Amino acid sequence: MSSLSGNDECLGWAARDESGVLSPYNFSRRVVGSDDVSIKITHCGVCYGDVLWTRNKHGDSMYPLVPGHEIAGIVKDVGSNVHRFKVGDHVGVGTYVNSCRECEYCNDGLEVHCVKDLVYTFNRVDVDGTITKGGYSSFTVVHERYCYRIPNNYPLASAATLLCAGISAYAPMMRHKMNQPGKSLGVVGLGGLGHMAVKFGKAFGLNVTIFSTSLSKKEEALTLLGADRFVVSSDQEQIKALANSFDFIIDTASGIHSYDPYLSMLKTVGVLAIVGFPSEAKFSPPILNLGMKTISGSVVGGTKVTQEMIDFCAAHKIYPDIEVIPIQYANEAFERLLKKDVKYRFVIDIENSLK
Repeated sequence: MSSLSGNDECLGWAARDESGVLSPYNFSRRVVGSDDVSIKITHCGVCYGDVLWTRNKHGDSMYPLVPGHEIAGIVKDVGSNVHRFKVGDHVGVGTYVNSCRECEYCNDGLEVHCVKDLVYTFNRVDVDGTITKGGYSSFTVVHERYCYRIPNNYPLASAATLLCAGISAYAPMMRHKMNQPGKSLGVVGLGGLGHMAVKFGKAFGLNVTIFSTSLSKKEEALTLLGADRFVVSSDQEQIKALANSFDFIIDTASGIHSYDPYLSMLKTVGVLAIVGFPSEAKFSPPILNLGMKTISGSVVGGTKVTQEMIDFCAAHKIYPDIEVIPIQYANEAFERLLKKDVKYRFVIDIENSLK
């Protein structure tokens, strides 16, 4: 049980300004409270959001900024009221670490949509007034509600990627019942989120087609990920030939692009789920009206569906394709991420490289 003693010194890597350059940084975590879990971080995934906030692309970055919201590790201490976890358990932490726990969304296990006090894992003001700092660090302290149990037989390095990329794909798939065997799924974009959507689709028994701007990804899409079809998204003939043929499409692309080609490929009452973040949306409403089609937005999931996803991945042996790196490589990883030069997610080996 926790001693609830003074703040512990934490070692992390932080950006100090809008250059986004990361370097070693020492800081203190809060005292372990009665409902808290203290986690020795072993791995942390690298998300595009880490790059955006370290470089103040949203205009709200608070420096020094320690990024990282795909956290996996081992419980090292628990508060007196914690009963779900014990020292030595494997756990994960995703994109948020607090919420009001009172609104309708929190009560429904959809904490990510909390209307009052959602607190992100880094660069947000927590209820105690401190600025949250993420998983590019040696340990963290989190309320048990926002921690997830990772089965002992599931690799912690793989689990990290599930906490943002994985759940961003899984949550809309479950909400729109994209788990019906024999149905058809299109996946736009083959990156961290896209490759997880493909893996989930195949596990659900769907017929999966990948849409990509790059023909060079065809072989890996079909052989490595097991997709049933690969289509170059700029090939108008292929797009026309697939009209009215998909039950669902997940669009992971964040660049500005028209949704009309993908809407045209949906069957009547088909669903286009948007999980990327383009700065504007382009589509023709009549395509929706005439086919009773739906465009739906989505982010990560609440605590209930996130735990469900982790358990599903462990049961079905679904593992992200990752490149494990030391913390000292983080700045280079950011540059490669901007160039889309990763298959398909970087994961930092915190335990063995953060010294």
